[in-house]
Amino acid sequence: MNNSSKHLAKIRQVGWLPMVTLTALVAGHSSVSEAGATFKIDDTKWISLGLGMRTSFSAAEDKAGNTGGDPKWSTDFTLNNLRLYTNGQIHKYIKFTFNTECPGCNGHDKADIQVLDGIVQFEFNPYTNIWAGRQLVPEGRLEMNGPFYSATYEPFKAPFEPSDASIQGVIPGMDAGTYGRDEGVNYWGAALDGHLKYVFGAFQGLKHNKTGANADGNLLYGTRIAYNILNAEKAPGYYSGGTAYGGDGDVLTFAGFAQYQEDGAGTAANAGNFLLAGGDVKFEKVLPNNGVLTINTEYKNFGIDYHHGSPGANDPTTFYVGGGGGGLTNGFQGDSVTGNLLYLIPQKVWVGQFQPYIMYTQVNTRQGYSVGGVNVKQDQSEYEAGMNYIIDGHNARVSLLWQGGDLSGGGAIYNPNANGTFVNAIKLGVQVQI
Repeated sequence: MNNSSKHLAKIRQVGWLPMVTLTALVAGHSSVSEAGATFKIDDTKWISLGLGMRTSFSAAEDKAGNTGGDPKWSTDFTLNNLRLYTNGQIHKYIKFTFNTECPGCNGHDKADIQVLDGIVQFEFNPYTNIWAGRQLVPEGRLEMNGPFYSATYEPFKAPFEPSDASIQGVIPGMDAGTYGRDEGVNYWGAALDGHLKYVFGAFQGLKHNKTGANADGNLLYGTRIAYNILNAEKAPGYYSGGTAYGGDGDVLTFAGFAQYQEDGAGTAANAGNFLLAGGDVKFEKVLPNNGVLTINTEYKNFGIDYHHGSPGANDPTTFYVGGGGGGLTNGFQGDSVTGNLLYLIPQKVWVGQFQPYIMYTQVNTRQGYSVGGVNVKQDQSEYEAGMNYIIDGHNARVSLLWQGGDLSGGGAIYNPNANGTFVNAIKLGVQVQI
């Protein structure tokens, strides 16, 4: 999720400041709010700055090659996300967003800071808004939440969209939802007092290269339509959140989403039309004791209509091929279902509240894969149970969790190389943002 857009919900004006002193003042600014630091230039111009960081420690069983005895455990410290947020307004109807991310911070080859979002935002009224540039492609709630506004620390389990490979050098299949961006344009709005939210977008999608599909340069189209039956969710723009910790009152939201690109997968010799379709439901209830019950469910179906038949398990091409704009070769075909249940305990303990939860993910394939010359068709699943400690909503949260299953061999995302062994993992994550 474009986390800096949360800044638009709460503007803290501190008066006009000469831009030459802005950096020094921000460095010494200590007030914490959803808006970060917002500086007013005149009646129509302002700029806000913020930062988000997520870091974790994990200990996971390593059963690869273990022929007997107790399994070994591998440990790892990770800086999952490091983002700088910038929002601004230069005209009554024109705003902008510029956010950065550090893909290399969590172990990828690209260690430098890269552009996450770069959006010019024409916002005319609640019904008509046009955003152009690098931004989130419309998708399911989990992806639209992003890492900072999800209900759990590791929500992304089914990353099979071209937009998940849209940062140059990041291997697709490892960052579902964490990125999910592409260059394009979105038209979005909200009607019926905010109860109906819609977004329609056109994006670059799979880029053509000498051996890849999409020789005609077809665009990728995406849409998401959500309806709030009870209270309207207050997430800005076309974004969503995994929980509002009761801040939105009672919520029941149904949404449908889809992505389509002609020749969006496969190779030049055998291209295929990429289609993703699914739906999600969110229910949040503030109980009489002021506790908050939250339920999220999501279903996705991935299909590729190859022009000359599915490559199948013996196809020599790899499962994914990365690159700017993303790309799928012999891409995933199947479906996934994810659900979580959380309860925010109303009593405060020290500076925060405890929120126990459970989560389940199932990923099913409709095709085989060739792994080391062996045909593999493996469905994978994962159980998760954890405890969030909520200090300041999504701005300060600590999560302790257990994961168990064969999803990527140890609590991550679907991987055709996983061997089906049930693996346990314990993780501790911390996120802060301003």
